[in-house]
Amino acid sequence: MLAFAIIGYLLLTMLLGAWASRWVKNSKDFMLAGRQLPLFLSASALFATWFGSETIFGASSEYLEHGLLGVIEDPFGGALCLLLFGLFYLKPIYRMNLMTLGDVFRKLYGRKVELVTAIFMVPAYFGFVAAQLVALSLLLGAITGLSLTTGIILSAFIVVFYTFLGGMWAISITDFVQTLIIIIGLVWVATLIVIKAGGIMPILSQAPEGSFTFFPPPEPRAWFTYLGAWAILGLGSIPSQDIYQRVMSAKSERVASMSLYLAAAFYLTFGLFPLLIALGAKILYPELYLTNPQMLLPEMVLQHGGLAMQIIFFGALCSAIMSTTSSVLLAPAAIIGENIIKPALKRNLSDPKLLLLLRMNILLVAVIATSLASWSSNIYELVGESSMLLLVSLFVPLTAGLYWKRSSPGGALVSIGFGLVCYLILYSKALMVPAHLTATAVSALGMILGSLYFPKDPQHASLS
Repeated sequence: MLAFAIIGYLLLTMLLGAWASRWVKNSKDFMLAGRQLPLFLSASALFATWFGSETIFGASSEYLEHGLLGVIEDPFGGALCLLLFGLFYLKPIYRMNLMTLGDVFRKLYGRKVELVTAIFMVPAYFGFVAAQLVALSLLLGAITGLSLTTGIILSAFIVVFYTFLGGMWAISITDFVQTLIIIIGLVWVATLIVIKAGGIMPILSQAPEGSFTFFPPPEPRAWFTYLGAWAILGLGSIPSQDIYQRVMSAKSERVASMSLYLAAAFYLTFGLFPLLIALGAKILYPELYLTNPQMLLPEMVLQHGGLAMQIIFFGALCSAIMSTTSSVLLAPAAIIGENIIKPALKRNLSDPKLLLLLRMNILLVAVIATSLASWSSNIYELVGESSMLLLVSLFVPLTAGLYWKRSSPGGALVSIGFGLVCYLILYSKALMVPAHLTATAVSALGMILGSLYFPKDPQHASLS
């Protein structure tokens, strides 16, 4: 019965996404929902940006092993990203009225930097999409017994179907429905866990030592690691197309701003629910935790929950994973079409051809991500690694381009190169300062030195 209910839910989601395609008349509708999203759709879409597998599966298992210090990256870093974007990036970027983040880099630095940044952005999404496919496959496997590989392929087909047809409109409408199911499911399961444990205090009192420690010990290495965890999503996801496309889909700057702040609050609030559920599940059913920490929550519900609880919980899991997957499928597809292929053709594409190109790119991204998902199945690592590249290469050029008048195309290219090379050199070394923090600092140094040595062309400065 559970399997039929979940399959029915997946089919309804696919139909809802297909129904949303009625609003897709051109490439702007496909990429940015025509910039017509009201507050409730915009906020739910932003909330769903990362509320997927890494929040429910990955973060909960990390929390059980390392306490709050193990989940600074997510959900705390994710909420920080939304807050910072609203405070410092929304106003200048929204008013540019451009299609992709690659277009923003072109306006700030020119076409050469646009191409380089687009090439750097696209690979970062493969790991993110792969993480969601792994998670949805694990979920389907727990319900139906499908193998990991079969589940990954089926998961990819489901999400590609409605994203291919409806683009950002399909993502936004399904995100709203999925957000409601996520909230209902998490609240319901958390309430039942608390009741079964005899209250919330018995759960908290049995938590392992250090479970609620929020700040690291007063040691330099510990603090650098702590700050590095905040930076991965908190700063690394700022120069990302998935955030950009959701913000730019709002019907006004005010709606976009309110959506970011609401989404940050919701993300932090409901991002803590899986941690509480996981802690209660570990105390009530320790044998399940020892078997597979990543599958603790679904196994607990399968073995000890009633049918109604199972349907709601697994529906919430499916919702969280699919909402994230669809967005991170569209993001690289838009960058590939708008900022790599379209300029390379050196001629204007008609809008119907551009729309077809965008849809074909979704298939391309799905194929690559499916291959990656079959190769690595650690959800939390896949997501973290996918954000590192954006942090060390693109965060500084974007920020400097918006706020430092002397930033130049040469400085942006040096910054990207310095950051990436430094990260690749230090990646496998055990140093006091995490490799991505050092690389980001080196990227900033590269921006300063490059902009001073290769100053902005006066003609480009006047245009921008």
